[in-house]
Amino acid sequence: MTAATPADGVIDVHAHWLPRTLFGLPPGAPYGPMNDRDGQLYLGDLPLSIATDAMSDEAAIIEDMARAGVGIRVLSAPPFAFPLGADTAGVDYALAFNTALAEVVTRADGKLLGLGIVSLSTPESVTDQLTAIAGTDGLVGVAIPPVVDGGSLHRGVLRHIVTEAARLGLAVLVHPMQIGRPEWADYYLANLIGNPVETATAVANLVLSGLKDELPALRICFLHGGGCAPGLLGRWDHGWRARADARGGCARLPSEVVADLYFDTVTHDAPQLELLGKIAGKDKIVCGSDYPFDMAEADPVRFAVKHGPDEEALTRAARAFLGMDR
Repeated sequence: MTAATPADGVIDVHAHWLPRTLFGLPPGAPYGPMNDRDGQLYLGDLPLSIATDAMSDEAAIIEDMARAGVGIRVLSAPPFAFPLGADTAGVDYALAFNTALAEVVTRADGKLLGLGIVSLSTPESVTDQLTAIAGTDGLVGVAIPPVVDGGSLHRGVLRHIVTEAARLGLAVLVHPMQIGRPEWADYYLANLIGNPVETATAVANLVLSGLKDELPALRICFLHGGGCAPGLLGRWDHGWRARADARGGCARLPSEVVADLYFDTVTHDAPQLELLGKIAGKDKIVCGSDYPFDMAEADPVRFAVKHGPDEEALTRAARAFLGMDR
């Protein structure tokens, strides 16, 4: 059975889903396992402040879409479910998630699409996993972390993933892992500061290394409005002009390369979204919600249209990012 023709309407590219059978999370996950307590979802002993059904039940997801005016929702794993290890168990976990996600998409009558995950293992295994995703109806790309073990998109396994994704025509969604640091232990700073910094780190490494220009076919989206990156572009441009080591392999001003990337609308702030429109251009901004987390934009279409592109532009950008018109 193949996935149905995608529905009409604004596409939310940034939403999360995980079946209850995979709440145990992959080996080596930094948090967890996830668990249900009286209908509320916990990550280990940490309350996530969301109903368990909101994460795991497709009916609840589609009901929320109707409330929010979303035509299609693109589901990806919550970032703490990314398999970071190179062992067989991580590959098995990724396969189980991708299989279950494809089944959910198939049942949704065109209302849902999926972004798979891969275990960060050997190059050969990553290529095999990405090839399988590319051959699965309803899966249009892959979701990955921005940094792993001190490396980012310009080297190692993450570089291999984006290179192969470009070759296979898969969209790449980059979602921060909320990596903790001692100075971010209080006030939810691992999210409030850590997430934007992780994302900006990945944007900078992709751009300044010259990798994006090496991969013109790469369709890649950075979430939470690109994190800190939009506010740092002037500094990056200055450094590119002033220092050879800052230029790396980048032959163009960073601000020119950034205009080739996609960003979602989860900025939590109207001026930030307006700045993003000036930097990235309205044809590179896609609607996002971060459903069902507490940091989600509860009314994503209204917020995006009020402070950014109109519904037609948002939909056109999302379809281009996802490769739906190819």
